[in-house]
Amino acid sequence: MLRPAHVPSYAGNGFVNLVASIVEACGGAPRHPSLSSLPTAELRSARNVVFLIVDGLGDSYLRANGSGGHIARHRRGAISAVFPSTTASAITTSFTGATPLEHGLTGWFTYFSAAACVVAPLPFQRRGEKASLGVAPATIFVEPSLFDTLATRSIVVSYRPIIDSLYNRHHCGSAERRAYNNLAGFLDETAAAVKSGPERRLVYAYWPEFDALAHRYGVASAEVRAHFELLDAMFGALLLRLAGTGTVVVLTADHGFIDCPPEESIELPPELSAMLRFPLCGERRVAFCHVQDQKAFLEKARSLLENRADVRPSRDLLDEGWFGAGRAHPLFAERIGDVALVMQGRGTVKDWVPGEPRHLHIGNHGGMSEDEMNIPLVVAKT
Repeated sequence: MLRPAHVPSYAGNGFVNLVASIVEACGGAPRHPSLSSLPTAELRSARNVVFLIVDGLGDSYLRANGSGGHIARHRRGAISAVFPSTTASAITTSFTGATPLEHGLTGWFTYFSAAACVVAPLPFQRRGEKASLGVAPATIFVEPSLFDTLATRSIVVSYRPIIDSLYNRHHCGSAERRAYNNLAGFLDETAAAVKSGPERRLVYAYWPEFDALAHRYGVASAEVRAHFELLDAMFGALLLRLAGTGTVVVLTADHGFIDCPPEESIELPPELSAMLRFPLCGERRVAFCHVQDQKAFLEKARSLLENRADVRPSRDLLDEGWFGAGRAHPLFAERIGDVALVMQGRGTVKDWVPGEPRHLHIGNHGGMSEDEMNIPLVVAKT
């Protein structure tokens, strides 16, 4: 049984506000209010700042599994993820300081008219294909890197297979990039980045493996628990290595996770697929539909899906502030389509395109449950 849905916070208790605090503390101009539970002055007084993102580590998971550990010992509380609660939306916020409304990345799959197709923006590929899009990243990614605005030297530590991707190169901007191959390398490169010179530094460190394992095995699996224990030990080792450097380490996540049983996972009914202009966008937990006739699709979807999904005009979610505040991306309307399928309970929805493996993840995110939306705020001083 999932906890009630949680509306994302952008006014002072959310991920976007944490990014704003870090930007302000590092000499930049934040786009949104700072985080109420982490005063900017606390970060500004530190010699260095490490912003460590563990992809997929929800606050619910940390509270349930981390008691007595290194990470939980420094937990200050929970903050809100952005919406959708997914990597493409949140990591773009972490690189730009912009809300999803502003940067326009609204899920793992998003329709981009510049490429005339549905795209997976992080690998920069057409849905169902491995070839690159053939358009300049700047036509898709319009927000500048926040690292270009800071007075503090910036270093990004990321996984070697993705560090030189088109997405990463665009969003890292002028920041230095350091690659690692495994958890030991992540520890080494993060610590080395902090100690790489006399000037003040912001080290942005990203770890993706928790997310990958939670998708594959389920967030409640023994495989994820074993990985979390290694991750917790790494965090303790990092604090020891940074002792005496005057560094503040801020650990959080881009989103949390839930496990979705097969009986609650549905394929989009053929009657609805026939009414789409493009394949589904967004996430399996919240799908955005570009349709030929909005009124007809709303009626048919509500009839067929009944209580398995909240079927709403996408514009309603925009008007209610789910995607955040700020100046909307000029093409935001096309990024969320006409109708949103907000899946209920632990439900997911999926359609298929040629070239796509017919595989369903056990663990999922993107929705509005507390387990997906609440992420930890962990602050450690060395």
